[in-house]
Amino acid sequence: MGYFLGPLIFIYLVFFVDLDPGKPAVTQTLAVGLLMAVFWITEIIPLAATSLLPVVLFPILGIMDGKDVSATYFNHVIFLFIGGFLVALAMQRWNLHKRMALRILMLTGAKPGSILLGFMLATAFLSMWMSNTATAMMMIPILISVIQSLEETIEKSVMRKYSIGLLLGVAYSASIGGIATLVGTPPNLSFVRIFQIMFPEAPEVSFTLWFFYAFPMTVCIFLFVWWWLYFKFGPRKGQWKPLEKYIFREQYKMLGPIRFEEKIILADFILLALLWLSRSNLDFGSFVIPGWSGLFENPEYVNDGTVAIMMAVLLFFIPSKKEKGHRIMDWGTAGKIPWHIVLLFGGGFALATAFANSGLSQWFGVQLKWLSGLHPFLIILMISLLVTFLTELTSNTATTEMILPILAGLSVSIEINPLFLMLPATISASMAFMLPVATPPNAIIFGTNRLSIADMAKTGLVINLVGAVIITVMTYFLAGIVFNHSILSMPSWAVHP
Repeated sequence: MGYFLGPLIFIYLVFFVDLDPGKPAVTQTLAVGLLMAVFWITEIIPLAATSLLPVVLFPILGIMDGKDVSATYFNHVIFLFIGGFLVALAMQRWNLHKRMALRILMLTGAKPGSILLGFMLATAFLSMWMSNTATAMMMIPILISVIQSLEETIEKSVMRKYSIGLLLGVAYSASIGGIATLVGTPPNLSFVRIFQIMFPEAPEVSFTLWFFYAFPMTVCIFLFVWWWLYFKFGPRKGQWKPLEKYIFREQYKMLGPIRFEEKIILADFILLALLWLSRSNLDFGSFVIPGWSGLFENPEYVNDGTVAIMMAVLLFFIPSKKEKGHRIMDWGTAGKIPWHIVLLFGGGFALATAFANSGLSQWFGVQLKWLSGLHPFLIILMISLLVTFLTELTSNTATTEMILPILAGLSVSIEINPLFLMLPATISASMAFMLPVATPPNAIIFGTNRLSIADMAKTGLVINLVGAVIITVMTYFLAGIVFNHSILSMPSWAVHP
């Protein structure tokens, strides 16, 4: 269906519609945007291939110069993604991620609630820094081995129910952990770049500011999901036989003593996180904690992408002790970077640039100006729910890149600080818990054949709704404190997007 629907909408808009007389680029940009949206939603061609359409259509239609379009596909946000992913790949190459996961499970214990908490904590923590998909893939073999051990002593019906909770816990915490950091999931990086495109005069949304805004939200959603899964799937009193408490320790011992390579990567990873968190100034209004970038003559030249690439490249220099003649990181491992995600970023950035330059985002803002009569809290809640359920059916990155430029124009039109609309939309794009197709972790868990779509849908619906409420409340009350802005006052940088 997408083969015909997308092109038909495109042709109709380009040749028979004029949304803003005298400004054909407005209609043409919408035509390209809807064509890409249809292709992204139906996935009739790969998402990355759809993301390349602006390179062709924007110059031909006269929307943007071909050089300018091409330039949007590579920028500092892309390098932040690449640098962070390289460090994560190094962790996977030397099995450091598995050692970290088992360490967390050893600390949490072997009671049913503790096992669920341990798997969720390990998954959430790793997904803050690694691909959510890779984290879920890594956790599954560990989880399956634990489930099989439990099945030897726990009643079959009890264990089947409890195993569903464990599997969903891994899938859900992979998404929940990803929202806490800028590198945790692609929509977060999409927001940073699109926000900069739409509001070039706005202050930088740094790794640290994002963390202070998103991490408390992650904790709240995480705790609710853990309680909800244990309440719904946990064994009742008398149904549980104690698990051998050394099971995780035995799996950990099988990894052997920590190797030189793991120590180097762990040190690199910790230093990377600390450098990200302390790079820019922390402005608390009454006092400011200076960042280390201020030590340089031009601190504004240094960004989070600079740090990510610096720490990633360092691993290519350090020799490996186990594999003589090799380095801790090599290009064979680096080749596993998901370049289709890089292209997906680029397509979204090109679309956002066209939205801003053509005036389409402003046009959308005018059409939706009736929302100004609603309370800001209700507007944020509506956006959170819309994006949450939309991303159940579409790529979360594609969803973010389609909707953020529209919200940028809407915020200016109804005179609400753009951050208060764009931030919750970005977070909500990662809050899809109902369907296997919604996120790769959901699909991976469903692929174990140990749960049904109904199990996931009924459990995920409640989390979707509660998650939207938490996002709304935290954004309304916390975002203003973190970003030092009021929701109802338009900052000077947002008056002319």
